[in-house]
Amino acid sequence: MISEATVRHLDRRLAGIQRDSRLPSVVAGIVRDGGLVWSRAIGTLDGRAGGEPADLDTQYRMGSITKTFVAVAVMRLRDAGRLDLEDRLEEHVPGSRLGGATVAQLLSHAAGVQAETNGPWWERTPGGTWEELAASPVVQRFRAGRRFHYTNVGYAALGELLARTHGASWFDVVRRDLLEPLGMTRTTARPSGKAAPGWAVHPFADVLLPEPEHDAGAMGPAGQLWTTVEDLATWAVFAGGDTGDVLAADTLAEMLEPHVVGDSPGQPWTVAHGLGWQVWNIEGRRLAGHGGSMPGFLAGLRVDLETGDGLVASTNSTAGPFGPQVGTLLTDFVEREPKPPEPWHAAGDPGLLELLGLWHWGPTVTMAKAVGDHLVLGEPGEGRGARFERVGPDEWRGLDGYHTGEPLRVVRRADGTVSHLDLQSFRFTRTPYDPEADVPGGVDEVGWS
Repeated sequence: MISEATVRHLDRRLAGIQRDSRLPSVVAGIVRDGGLVWSRAIGTLDGRAGGEPADLDTQYRMGSITKTFVAVAVMRLRDAGRLDLEDRLEEHVPGSRLGGATVAQLLSHAAGVQAETNGPWWERTPGGTWEELAASPVVQRFRAGRRFHYTNVGYAALGELLARTHGASWFDVVRRDLLEPLGMTRTTARPSGKAAPGWAVHPFADVLLPEPEHDAGAMGPAGQLWTTVEDLATWAVFAGGDTGDVLAADTLAEMLEPHVVGDSPGQPWTVAHGLGWQVWNIEGRRLAGHGGSMPGFLAGLRVDLETGDGLVASTNSTAGPFGPQVGTLLTDFVEREPKPPEPWHAAGDPGLLELLGLWHWGPTVTMAKAVGDHLVLGEPGEGRGARFERVGPDEWRGLDGYHTGEPLRVVRRADGTVSHLDLQSFRFTRTPYDPEADVPGGVDEVGWS
């Protein structure tokens, strides 16, 4: 639930954004605990007083948020064993100058592929086929893997990969495998039902210019999709971890890891790109999602990966300070409606008690404790502190920082009691350099002196 005071505040805030940014119409929603807890539509579809009002079932073009759907469809192929992320594009889509780039590099914008097409402004003109786009020719601007370079063309290539692998258009794949299972019936490739027209607002006068809308053809996977605030909220819930039967939770987590840093000279690193998703690090909070823009439209989706709280928003205007302004809606919501802490319950495993307490890596003191099902050494996020998950009898695997994916083994004496912990060959002993614990390199016979 959300308080009436917070509802009134968010309503006023969104109305102010619509007025101050001179947006014909704007819709926004806040997601918590698996669904919309607040949503509102402000303005009219034609931007004029007395025009048809926008509502929660109005479609807006989501622009580059489309890329997240394409990326999830590609990762489903990987999980099904039909491709590997290290495969070269040439193995699946032969005949272009982009063939040396890997699937992973294309997903994370690390392939060095040119940003835009060579022909006319593709977002405002009808699109052609992949063969025409590849023959134009599209190329790599940088060595693959060297740096982050955002590329719409790279996602055209991934859309073609989907089409050739499935024997169906990229959108048919997305509709069948993602939209229909998630109940996103108002997300389409072209405007359907009640849909907002796209407008350019004059920078110096309160007048409007219609923006064209076309089928982008081969470039469609870069920004074609239309959606409503309610459907986009469903996708935000998905990004927050509720993937259902559509995608394995571990695969989504892999996609949301920062793979390539978005480096702007002179600026701190606050944004990175995962496999199809943008990832932000804002004052210690990790958020994921994507922005979108097409002529006549702006859109945004952000989810706090720790809490699952998220924001979705769309407008039918080409330009404006949309992202930063609507971002305040989520900030205000979290400040006014803090998520209550989960109650504590005794649910620990007594079998872990023999592993807990003080351990020593050489002379360094480390505390081991049990948190839920995890064994925790030190403080995750500080130094080499990490959580470990059990993978077998006396076998654990690291989940954080330096020890992510690395093995921890409990070594026992002949009588079954715990002798020491072996973490990537490092010995953790109950006393510093315990001579009875098989410390590599041995322990001086004289001992401490």
